[in-house]
Amino acid sequence: MDFQELLAFAERHPMLSLGLVAITVALVYTEIARLFRGFKALRPAELTALINRDNALVVDLSASNDFEKGHIAGSKSVQPSQFDPENKLLAAAKALPVVLVCRTGQASADAAKRLKKAGFESVYWLDGGVAAWQQADLPLVKGRG
Repeated sequence: MDFQELLAFAERHPMLSLGLVAITVALVYTEIARLFRGFKALRPAELTALINRDNALVVDLSASNDFEKGHIAGSKSVQPSQFDPENKLLAAAKALPVVLVCRTGQASADAAKRLKKAGFESVYWLDGGVAAWQQADLPLVKGRG
């Protein structure tokens, strides 16, 4: 397939071509935004290494009953409604690696953005949340922690 054939296809199928361009632009934008957001997504294996190597503080933003049903060993429970970068638990760890966790990874990504804006040096979030942790066959602890 040469450039002329590609151009002919684009002329015959303008909506498909426009869709391809839009998806490509969206993917490029997403990847560039990920590079400049200031915090990093972790997979479960990377989180265990960070906990073991750097004594990272793991903050679980799950609801109380979800936290008690199962959470990562050593994680601290902070309710989303009470999440504040000035919280004494968080403020004391401003220079440490802080990893934010929730059930699916959505709330923790937003919280990571807030911590980074508040001047925390090393901010991470567990991509996929506790669900990803369970899919990796890693253990959860029950109870209040």
